[in-house]
Amino acid sequence: MPSAEIVAVGSELLTPLKAETNSLWLTGELNSAGVDVLLKTVVGDDEARLEEALRDALKRSDIVVTTGGLGPTEDDITRPVAARAVDRELKYHEELEAELRERFKRWGREMPEINKRQAFVVEGAEILPNPNGSAVGMLLEFDRKLLVVLPGPPREMRPMYRDHVAERIKRLGGGTIAVRRLLRVSGMGESAVDEAIAPIYRSYADVETSILFTRAEVEVHLAARSNDPAAAEAILDELSERIAEKLGLAVISTNGESIEEIVGRMLSERGETLAVAESCTGGLIGMRLTEVPGSSRYFVEGAITYSNDAKKSALGVPEAVLSDHGAVSAETAEAMARGIRERANAFYGISVTGIAGPDGGSAEKPIGTVFIGYSDGVETHSVRFVFPGDRELVRWRSSQAALDYLRRRLLKGGRR
Repeated sequence: MPSAEIVAVGSELLTPLKAETNSLWLTGELNSAGVDVLLKTVVGDDEARLEEALRDALKRSDIVVTTGGLGPTEDDITRPVAARAVDRELKYHEELEAELRERFKRWGREMPEINKRQAFVVEGAEILPNPNGSAVGMLLEFDRKLLVVLPGPPREMRPMYRDHVAERIKRLGGGTIAVRRLLRVSGMGESAVDEAIAPIYRSYADVETSILFTRAEVEVHLAARSNDPAAAEAILDELSERIAEKLGLAVISTNGESIEEIVGRMLSERGETLAVAESCTGGLIGMRLTEVPGSSRYFVEGAITYSNDAKKSALGVPEAVLSDHGAVSAETAEAMARGIRERANAFYGISVTGIAGPDGGSAEKPIGTVFIGYSDGVETHSVRFVFPGDRELVRWRSSQAALDYLRRRLLKGGRR
């Protein structure tokens, strides 16, 4: 199976201000073509270090893909350094300069002379057109190696790869493809999931399994490599079904769908609606729900009632409940859920109230204490959690717990 390395170029990628994401997307594409990505490197705008990185990568791997550094400015160094790394010259292409000048003319601008640098291509390389930007890419095959030089902006890099590189990579992969499946699990820890399903996945020698804990859920990644996509899909169908049967309600989805997508689809299929009252999550649940296209069919209303006064005026939480039990309590969570459901005339109301930190905790209610309220017109109740982590994690995990609690209620029957 061919091996690959990805080299991302740009000093901005070595600061805390910009994350490098191109390699994540490229890894998925390469894996799907039956290529193993064995190393990723981020190199700043330093010619010596970039040349060293490229020469080393070409010694180790069959395929090397670079992203970034193809602009017209002094710090865009990938083009000349790539040429040196393969011991070739840069060759000027008059037609590329003409195309650039014509493009600038269509934009109503005169092309700066500095852009002429983008008309130079590594000698012998195939030119990869870029209708979405000014920098063409390059593809060079030599000594049974493949060097692919792509622009950095994703809106340029992705279509260039798909249109001009993907098929070439597939041929190098020898027809082997990687079929992947993602299972999402909520309400269980990473070790508990692994302990439960290890005897199952270990019996599938041709499937690679990895288990990862994210901010609020566990992901089970399955990958089957095969020359027969249908056979690989069938194996993953069977394995996913066995894992889901073992973990039961904890499995959110077996095909990568998020919990907000799952909850939305369930509500939509049932023709039911939801309203949400949030305190410590500050609108996070509503944001997640409305990121799903078509959520207006089932999401009616969201209220961020951060203060006690807001809880009273917007949701009708009684003063006695707040004074006797506090804002962070089962009683308040239930009153919030009931209040938002009645106000919005929705089938379901869910609420969140808690202490996200870093201040405000006590021995009785430590930081991370969260109450999720639920009301469906037939019953109203709540559940208490104590989440570990900083403020961001507590808030995210609270939103996840609220959506998961609703999901489980719907699976168990809920209101009809």
